[in-house]
Parts: sequence; structure tokens; C-alpha cells
Amino acid sequence: METTWGYHYHYDVTGCDRNAIKSKEVVTRFIKDLVKRIDMVPIGEPYVEYIAMDQEDKAGITAVQVIVTSTITAHFIDGTGDLYLDVFSCKPYDVNTVKEIVNEYFKPTKCVELFMTRQAPR
Repeated sequence: METTWGYHYHYDVTGCDRNAIKSKEVVTRFIKDLVKRIDMVPIGEPYVEYIAMDQEDKAGITAVQVIVTSTITAHFIDGTGDLYLDVFSCKPYDVNTVKEIVNEYFKPTKCVELFMTRQAPR
């Protein structure tokens, strides 16, 4: 019998609204809304910080939200308008809801996605 320990969704997008991805307030609202709408339980507040200020090609906001069932991480890149989002949870969730929320907040123009189930070898 095959089991699945977790569900991991990678959603990489470009062409995001530059003002939105540079706003700690918008990113914080996005993370909180995402957690709520995919029915996860947050542990504490999201950690949202501006990072890599000395590296023009990497500078931007990073957000981390610990949830009861794992983590949500998001990396926003100012210079390119990119977002690299990972949602990892042992509780199932709807990836279409994740995409809808990203589109509502950041309006990307292109995306690539990967969904995988995770299970350590036995």
C-alpha cells in the first residue's frame, strides 16, 4: 500500500504587479489570506522581510508562514517581478485556490507550476 506524507506545490510566476510585490503589507495580507482560503492553521504570524538588498538580481521580500502541517514560503524579486511560491503540507489543499489567490494579489503574466506528493523511502 502506497502512502503520501505530504503535498508540495511550486508555483513560479513572472510579470507581477511591482508595487504589490514590494509591499510588506500586501505580502502579509496575501500570506494570511492564502492560509485561510486553503484551510490551514497558522502558527504565529508570517515572517515577512526584505532581503538581499545588496544583490540587485535577488533583492525582494521573502515570506515564511509556519502552519500546523508544514510551511508556506514565498520569494519576491523586485528586479524581475517574479514570485517563487512553495506550499508544503501533509494536509491536502486545492492548488487552484492557490493560483487564484496569487492572481488576485499579484496579477502575473506567465507561470510554471509543479505539484508533487512526497514520501520518504521505506
